[in-house]
Amino acid sequence: MIECNPVNTPIEYGVKLSKDDGARKVDSTTFQSLVGSLRYLTCTRPNILFAVGLVSRFMENPSKEHMNAAKRILRYLKGTFDYGIFYTSSNDVCLKGYCDSDYAGDVSDHKKTTGFMFYFEENAIPWCSTKQPIVTLSTCESEYVNTTARMCHAIWLRRLLSEPYFAQDGATKIMKDNKSAIALAKNRMFHERSKHIDAKFHFIRDCIATKEIEVEYIKTLDQVADIFTKASRRQTQQLIEMIGSPIHRGVENSKKINLPSHFLQP
Repeated sequence: MIECNPVNTPIEYGVKLSKDDGARKVDSTTFQSLVGSLRYLTCTRPNILFAVGLVSRFMENPSKEHMNAAKRILRYLKGTFDYGIFYTSSNDVCLKGYCDSDYAGDVSDHKKTTGFMFYFEENAIPWCSTKQPIVTLSTCESEYVNTTARMCHAIWLRRLLSEPYFAQDGATKIMKDNKSAIALAKNRMFHERSKHIDAKFHFIRDCIATKEIEVEYIKTLDQVADIFTKASRRQTQQLIEMIGSPIHRGVENSKKINLPSHFLQP
């Protein structure tokens, strides 16, 4: 892998990995060790989070296809050595969040993948990409359920920040690219689209009513959390910089990845 050719994205666009792909099985210990190392790296490289989360679903019985997908992440890292998380000072102490969701993205059980990232002083703090445990009936419902979960995280962050004298004066903005989900969150009436949704997911409406949270629309091209939910044809420099991973020239002379020898086998 040291001499591998770099690629533009951590996961191939349109790839559909499944547990029963018919491919030859590989050593699970080697696969788990590689994926574990990659998961550790997501602490400073959030732009590989979706790809790492995807291959993490096959830890028990990995196949050759799953291993190839994990090695592709290494090929992406080979070409992006000069990327790294970067923090700057700012007078903006407002907490702001981005969250997004796909719809039935898992080919095995049709469950969704969700992602979020919060900013404080214009710097990314927590981020996450995870597979949700329930099946939803529409894109709108998927986005609505995901937003409620992110509300809980936003409220926790608001209370955490209030302790070191960074109490939030106004509502925390959550940016969404789905207008239907936003309308559903702001409408406290129950109707055909929402009457079947579990009561706990309507917590979002109380948060909006008490003005702790405000949900706003954002264009998909500016939706940072989009790269946490699906593979893209090319990760744009704009989104990479927005998540806090601009090119850092201080490491541009790095040439090798120091990996255990069993990762380097073809």
